[in-house]
Parts: sequence; structure tokens; C-alpha cells
Amino acid sequence: MFGTMRAIIFYPLMLAGLAFGETVPVAGLRQPVDILTDKWGVPHIYAQNTADAFFAQGFNVARERLFQIDLWRRRGLGRMAAAMGPSYVEQDRAARLFLYRGSIEEEWAAYGPDARRITESFVAGINAYIDWLGANKDQMPVEFGLVGYGPEKWEAADVVRIRSHGLTRNVTSEVARAKTMCAAGVAFDQARVGLQPAWEAQVPAGLDPCLPADVLKVFTLATQAVPFVADSTSSIGEGSNNWTISPSKSATGRPILAGDPHRAYSTPSLRYIAHVSAPGLDIIGAGEPALPGISMGHNGTIAFGLTIFPIDQEDLYVYELNPANGKQYRYKGGWETMREVREQVAVKGGSAAAVTLDFTRHGPVIYADKKRAYALRTCWMEPGMSPYFGSIAYMRARSFEEFKKARFRGGAPTVNQVYADVKGNIGWSAGGLTPVRPNWDGLLPVPGDGRYEWKGFLRGEQFPSSFNPPDGFVSTSNEMNMPAGYPYKEHKLGFEWSNDSRHRRIDEVLRGIEKISLADSMKLQTDLTSVAARRAVALLGALAGDEAGLRMLRGWDAVERPASREAALYEIWWTRHMGPAFLKAALPAAAAAAIATADTTVVLDVLEGKSTRFKVEREALLRETLAAAYKDWEKQGRPEWGALHRALPGHPLRNFVVAEWRARLQPGPWPAPGGPHSPWQSMHTGKSFQLTNGPSFRMVLDVGKWDESRAVNFPGQSGRWDDEHYKDLAPLWLMGEYFPLLYSRDAVEKATARRSRLEPK
Repeated sequence: MFGTMRAIIFYPLMLAGLAFGETVPVAGLRQPVDILTDKWGVPHIYAQNTADAFFAQGFNVARERLFQIDLWRRRGLGRMAAAMGPSYVEQDRAARLFLYRGSIEEEWAAYGPDARRITESFVAGINAYIDWLGANKDQMPVEFGLVGYGPEKWEAADVVRIRSHGLTRNVTSEVARAKTMCAAGVAFDQARVGLQPAWEAQVPAGLDPCLPADVLKVFTLATQAVPFVADSTSSIGEGSNNWTISPSKSATGRPILAGDPHRAYSTPSLRYIAHVSAPGLDIIGAGEPALPGISMGHNGTIAFGLTIFPIDQEDLYVYELNPANGKQYRYKGGWETMREVREQVAVKGGSAAAVTLDFTRHGPVIYADKKRAYALRTCWMEPGMSPYFGSIAYMRARSFEEFKKARFRGGAPTVNQVYADVKGNIGWSAGGLTPVRPNWDGLLPVPGDGRYEWKGFLRGEQFPSSFNPPDGFVSTSNEMNMPAGYPYKEHKLGFEWSNDSRHRRIDEVLRGIEKISLADSMKLQTDLTSVAARRAVALLGALAGDEAGLRMLRGWDAVERPASREAALYEIWWTRHMGPAFLKAALPAAAAAAIATADTTVVLDVLEGKSTRFKVEREALLRETLAAAYKDWEKQGRPEWGALHRALPGHPLRNFVVAEWRARLQPGPWPAPGGPHSPWQSMHTGKSFQLTNGPSFRMVLDVGKWDESRAVNFPGQSGRWDDEHYKDLAPLWLMGEYFPLLYSRDAVEKATARRSRLEPK
């Protein structure tokens, strides 16, 4: 099970030789490539042609993150059972349902003329490192020995065929809304998520909302991380912040662009920072380690950063099955036969398992019984929608128009892109592949009988954007940011947006500073003020009395510092007591039972009297829930927030290996700052306050004076446990500090800590 002991015993020697200045012959290179790794673990790759540059990027990321990217590939292709045995067959089958199965030529063409060549070079570099390991077995990443399998070779198509690792929306919300509708009525679901702009969900004719309890089981298997062992933590509340500042409002006299995408925390980090340079190419920033190029950063002329723009890209279709043939579903008055794909799933230690994959005209069948089948149609199965790979088209743009045109060639997820360039221009462009739903709003599942069909997709020019806005800045934080007058009733991009507290705080700070500096931007990215908490505490000011909980929170500044006891009490109050009590007080019992959590915006709007949709006894609700929360806090020993809210970026093997290896592989825990609604977003489940999601990567770019830019990546750049860069950035990140994101060759040379030369073999 644990593989050869050689890999384990000699693994600490991996930093010798290759990592510190050795010249390495590598088959597949055309010309020599230098990789200069700076003192913060960022590789700066200097090649004499672009093919070698991306080859070296693949080689280097394999050197640093091989187990992580191999696991990404295995999970995405549905090849876990081949490595781990029969218990993974069901997950492999689920993953294969969501592989891209269209024309591969059409797929490559969606990203631009050289996307395929770039990816072929990148995976050739990964494969070259795997070959290198064949001759240097003592350097094999220790995780392979612990799980008992080895890395596999890649094909370029693997990179774009895998779709199940992206941010998807909104099928889970459709099913949750149907559950509320089945229990009590669809209108009550607005306590779970308030729709923006104001909207009432339209119930599709013929829909039976009482869906099977496990209708999303296969979808969840396909999109979840690999469960080596069942884990109680979960990832909720994806988000991000970004902004771009014009020269007129910048303290530098140049544009500033800042971005901090929020995703699930992990070890290694989800993001990897790299600098790739060759004639005609000079990009630096962060991306997904299994993909070539970068998705957030700059190319020496333009800078770009993204946040999620929550377009509704998914629809669950419900079909009536033919009683005489369970592979046929009713469509436009007749019976249509599902397309059946049979595959063999290789199984470690046994015979291959035969699996059947069924598809309707709308997409993969994720559930079926004797009467009905359920299939998912998603934009992210269309050509050009491989998650984050679309940056291959825009990362070399030289103007705002080029940038917008390139990013609308394809790509996922749906995003707000902020932009700046060395000429002093700034901009914002929102969008993503958006289905045109002519006769429904996408908020509930629909019958699959032909009455509810997409009529193409919105065009790039139909999305909102701005260029050099008069305010001198643009910021986005997943809030409802469609401009006044935008025809949302016609386009129906989506109605489920993030809480606007982060945006409100960022906006008030940016508006309050006449000239914004790089330091101001870094301070704002790490701001711990929760506007939601501020609003909640303000409600307590009107209450008479001197109860202990009231005394603690009255006058609290709503800053969620790790050392704050007030923050601990507030989070216990709001997540464990106020939310459930609000649902119980405002909704019929059946509706309350159907909803997992209450929408903070909705709760606050009702308590503040801004909304009359739901009625509660405000004073009684505030008093009773805060008193209960105070008792809860006392029972836990009157803790500070950091004692409850811990950063533990999960390693995939944390629950699989013995304690000795767990201690080596799993960094943390550390007291974590912030909360769900502060600019430094720190999500938690409420059951456990352990940190689940937030900004593992941050960047603040000085546009035009690039060496002054700053970045950080939590917990570190390397995925090799005894590399000095495995968790060396965690102290910086926890303190809200950064390192220089160096760009010029002179600056990089001065900060180089490792030097490797790859030469053609």
C-alpha cells in the first residue's frame, strides 16, 4: 500500500542536485532554458522560443506539484480506480459523464490558433519530468509511495477534456429551490437566497418539484475532490475581490490593479505563481498548476484580474420515461432514445468494471428510476469552456479591445475581469457563455419534453463593461453589479449574487482615499471589517437592557481580528443561532426544515425594516438569539475568534496517512483572521469554524513599474513537503504581508535562490 520505502527514506534529498544549479539534459527541448527560482519560490523561466518556454513551465510545475496535478488528472479523467481499487469505480463513472466529448478540433479552435501547440509543449514538459524521475527514483514525490501508485503520462487533450473541476452554477440551487417548493412553496425559498434584481421565481409548467433525495449524488461525485477518507469539512461560498485604479486616483501616477480570488484552501495551494518569458512572450502571475500560462497577472503591457460573475449556466432537465423502454424519454410527443456509451474502468487488483454512460440531447443522465430520468445541461460542456484555460487567448493581449475580444473566444468560469495598461487605461468587462432561455428563468428544473430549450447564447457585446470610468476606479466582489438600465429581464443572466458586504467595504475605502497607493490596496485586501456585522451590531443599539451579550457587542467595531472575543461571539450568534431562529420564526415549519441556511442579506433587510417579505418579532428574535449565543460562547470557554477560526489548508492525504506523515504533510493549524463578509473573506461552515474558503493568492500590481508589484500564495509555492517553499509564505499571509513579484531580469537575478538549466538531450 505504501509503495517502495526508497521513495520515503530518500525523499528529503530531493533538493540536492536538480533543484540547486545542476544542468539537466531533457529530451524534447529545442534550446537551453534557464529557470531562476527566487527566494519566495517563484520560478522565472527564460526560454529562446515559446515552445520551450511552455515545455519548461510543464517540467517545472511537475517538479514542484506532480502529485497535485496527477491527482487532478486522474480524478478528472475517471482513472482513480486504476490506482486505488474498486471503491472508486462509482466516482470514475461520474467523472466520465462530464468529460468533454465533442469535436476536439472545434475545442482547440475556440481558444486560438496556437492553443494546441502550447498545450502539447506544456504536457511534453510534464512527461519529460516523469521520465527524469524514472532515472532518479529517489526523487519521486513521497505521496506516490504513501498511496501506492505512480504518476501517469499526459496527453494534451487531457487538459481541455476535463471539465468537472471548475466553478459550476446553479444546478445545486435549482434543486434546493425545488425542495423548498415541494415542502411549502417556491416563494419561501427567498429566505435561502434573495433574488437580485427583484424577481419572483417562475414555476415551469409541468414541473413536479418533489425530486429524488439523491438526484445530485452523481453530480457531486463528479465535481468533488478525491475522498481518500471521508472528511467533515466542506467548501462553501466561493468569492473574490478585484479593483483597478486609474492614474488620476493613484498615488503612483500609474494604474494599480489588485486581485484576490477566493477558493477552497488546500495544500499545496490551488494557485501557482510563475513567470514565463521568451521572445514575444513575457507573462507573470498565477494560474491553475495543471494548465499552461497564467490567468491572473500581467504581460508587461496589460494587467488583468478576475472575480466570479455569477451567470446561471446550468439546467436540470426532468424526463418522463417510456414504460416499455427505460432508455427512451418523451420529447415533442414521441419517444427519443438516449445515447449509450459503454466504457471499461480499470481497477487496481481486479478485473476492469464495465460502466454505462447515458446521455440525452441535453446532457449526461445523472439519475434515473422507473418513471423519470434527470440530465444536466451545462455551458461548461460546450467547446471552448475548459475552466480557466481560456486565459491562453487573452494573456498576450496588448489593448482593452484585444483583451475583450480574446476572452470572449471561450472559457470558463464566468467572470468580472478588471484591466489596466501601461498607457494609463483601466477597464472592466463582465461575461461568460450565457444561454438564452426564451420562456423561463433558469431558477428551477424544467421538463425535458421540448418546451424548454436554449436558443443560442448571448454575444460578447451584450455584456456590461466600462473603460476609463469617471470615478477613477472599478471594483467587483461578486455583488449584483449590472448597471442601471441593463436589460436583465430579457437576458436573465442570473439572479443569485453574493452578499454585497465586501463590495460595500471596498467601495467606501476606495472612495475615502484621494490618492490610493499600493500599500492602501494591500491593506484593503487584508481588511477585516464586516459590513454585515456592522449592520447586525447596529440593530442591538436600539435594545434596552444590560445583558452580557449586549454589553459585549455594543460599540464593537465589527473588525474580525483573531484576538477578538467579540468576533467569536458574533459569529456564534449569527451562524448558529440567528440564522436557524430566523427561518423558524419567518417561515412555515416545512419550509424552514427544507432550507439549510438563511441568506444574511435577507435576514438583515427584514430586521432593519427594509424588506417586508418575511415578518418576525425583531426585538424578541435579537434578544433571544444573542442570549443563547452568549451561553454557547461561555460553554466553549469564552474564546477569542482565532481559537475557533483556524486555518488548516487540507492536504489530500491528511486523513489517509499515519500520524507521522500527517504531521509532515499537513501545515497548520493557525488562528485565522476575517469572516465570511470581510474583504479578507474567511468562510466556514458554522458547524465547525475551521477556515474553508478565501484568498489563498493575492496580487497588487504597479502597472508600468512592475518590480514594485506584490503577491502572496498560501501556504507556499512548492508541493514537496520538505522543500523550504512548502509553507514558508504562511507567516506572510497570516500577517497580511506580501513579497515582491519581480519582473525585470536584473531584479530576478538579484533575488535568485535556485538556478536550473534545462538543455536539449
